[in-house]
Amino acid sequence: MNRPQMLLIAASVAVANLAYAEPASMLEASNPFAKPSTLQFQYPPFDKIKNEHFAPAFAEGMRQEAAEIEAIANNKAAPTFENTIVAMERSGRLLDRVGAAFGTLQGSYTNDTLQALAKELAPKQAAHNDAIRLNPKLYARIKALYDKRDKLNLDAESKYLLERYHTDFVRAGAQLSSADKDKLKAMNGQLAALSTQFAQNVLKEANASALVVDTRAELAGMSDKQIDAAAAEAKKRGLDGKFVIPVVNTTQQAGLSVLTNRATREKLLAASLARGSRGGEFDNKNIVLQIAKLRAERAVLLGYPNYAAYNLEDQTAKTTGAVNKLLAEFAKPAVNNARKEAAEIQKAIDAEKGGFQAAAHDWAFYSDKVRQQRYAFDAGQLRPYFELNRVLQDGVFFAANKEFGLTFKERKDLPTYVEDVRTFDVFDADGSQLAIFTFDPYARSNKRGGAWANALVGQAKLLGTKPVIANNLNIAKPAAGEPTLLTYDEVRTTFHEFGHALHSMFSEVKYPRLARVPRDYVEFPSQVNEMWMAWPEVLANYAKHYQTGEPMPKELLDKVQASAQFNEGFRTTEYLAASLLDQAWHQLAPNQIPTDVLAFEAEALKKAGVDFALVPPRYRTTYFSHTFSGGYSAGYYGYLWAEKLDADTVNWFKEHGGLTRKNGDHFRKTLLSRGGTLDAMQMYRNFSGRDAQVQPLLERRGLTGE
Repeated sequence: MNRPQMLLIAASVAVANLAYAEPASMLEASNPFAKPSTLQFQYPPFDKIKNEHFAPAFAEGMRQEAAEIEAIANNKAAPTFENTIVAMERSGRLLDRVGAAFGTLQGSYTNDTLQALAKELAPKQAAHNDAIRLNPKLYARIKALYDKRDKLNLDAESKYLLERYHTDFVRAGAQLSSADKDKLKAMNGQLAALSTQFAQNVLKEANASALVVDTRAELAGMSDKQIDAAAAEAKKRGLDGKFVIPVVNTTQQAGLSVLTNRATREKLLAASLARGSRGGEFDNKNIVLQIAKLRAERAVLLGYPNYAAYNLEDQTAKTTGAVNKLLAEFAKPAVNNARKEAAEIQKAIDAEKGGFQAAAHDWAFYSDKVRQQRYAFDAGQLRPYFELNRVLQDGVFFAANKEFGLTFKERKDLPTYVEDVRTFDVFDADGSQLAIFTFDPYARSNKRGGAWANALVGQAKLLGTKPVIANNLNIAKPAAGEPTLLTYDEVRTTFHEFGHALHSMFSEVKYPRLARVPRDYVEFPSQVNEMWMAWPEVLANYAKHYQTGEPMPKELLDKVQASAQFNEGFRTTEYLAASLLDQAWHQLAPNQIPTDVLAFEAEALKKAGVDFALVPPRYRTTYFSHTFSGGYSAGYYGYLWAEKLDADTVNWFKEHGGLTRKNGDHFRKTLLSRGGTLDAMQMYRNFSGRDAQVQPLLERRGLTGE
């Protein structure tokens, strides 16, 4: 019954022929949430949804679900799978509907009203969920069914759902005493409020931390158009005559690779690194300490030594020992490689008679020079061949057609919350419509950082719902009339996020709960989809010059592929540093919570052997949204964990003939369509015929030697 705000599996369609009717709504008929959307696949009516509709819809949604749950818990009839588990799966349809739309707008197009409501709602939603999961009568019915599950003649998916419900309720505290349940409820409410505040601080601090400079000369190295955009951003902020460079999600900033003025680079990285820790109203240090302490106390209350132990038990990794082992195996070779890369950067500085020791703000600028010297090309040469629409339609969609037989048709009739959002019908190989896909590519000041996928409507046979899936990126929007040219990493991200979309669109589960998979498994299908970006057949179809239409020259492509492991020490080290920080905070017992966030961070990096000043963590603690406000708490390691499966899967595809329908159909049937209907690692074995090996990942990252 847990519904993460940004990844809600919406189950909100009125379906004839199902023995269920949504409760009568007390909402005004003018509220667009009063009834399921009449748009295709229950697509949200964004043209009708206003700020003022959300609060009453949430209140009514919680009231309806609470009434439904009370009816299930107090049912005089003996518990059956149908009157308890299936009934719960059908409940909360209005709340799912409003939550999906609210989560979408909160992430992609927020405003002060929505943010204020999010803060107000967070503890209320936590209390609502607790009232369900800590209901003793409800748990008694679930446990009665669980105890005799082998005698209920359930099909495999239904039996697995029953087992998941029992696990979910136990992990939520259903077996605690009344007094401990009260403690848990208080903790959950506080954590919900703090996590919401952390997320909002990160967004506001990013806007407040933008670099402001006085002259064009300070931005030397940027193109004239980029500098003009910086001037326009300054004017928008009331800083006429100045120039503003916004700060993006991660520690590294795009401008660091091109700015020739070293002092400007230093200021830009310093602004990025200081976010959330420089005092002021958006400072997150105290919030971090409160979250860490409450999570640790909550874990102990539930019977675990720390929060990481609690969280990992329900992931594919299972234990902190398994995660620590994985991260430790990579730390030493990654840092060794990064130090070698740093030595090459220092040589480039010395060759120019720079007269200074390389610092973190020099890395991106000089690593591009090293790349150019070693491979005779720089990353900027690729951008003219990576025009956004061509990448999407002739790359991402083309690969999906070759692998799965999917086709796509853009439509203009569905309402969107901002004009930049594009919508597409997705058709299966047999011509039937599989899903609706929405694509929101551009960065905005009211859009959270990073890239993600979320469900506007999730698939569930029980509810008759089909998927409406969104991809969000944060690409800088060019001036009107100018093409959107992507970096190599942005192309990779576009393919990656569509891998998430495919996972959701291919879902064929019966029950909404089983559309979810473990957090450390979620990134696996998306990382697999990255392989097609450089697959020769796919690349040749989309990597064409935006002006001439000429394909990317073979010699440039050869250089791209030859440099595939370039800067891999840096990339792995910055990721590991963030992953290790995530574990360091969440493997603390309540009495081990420090008082100084930055001192703890420095000591944790040193202890893990990744305290290399030239490579700061991909996220520092005070703007680490994944772990302190997102769904990756004690789970950021999951990208690397999933990449082990991904690298092994890429080898499987190569061994079986590559980009073919036969391979795609097998991947879809055994894995992508199965959701969370069985153990994730068993699902992987069903696909590949064996356990994943780590060697392909080590080779990919160039970490096979010391």
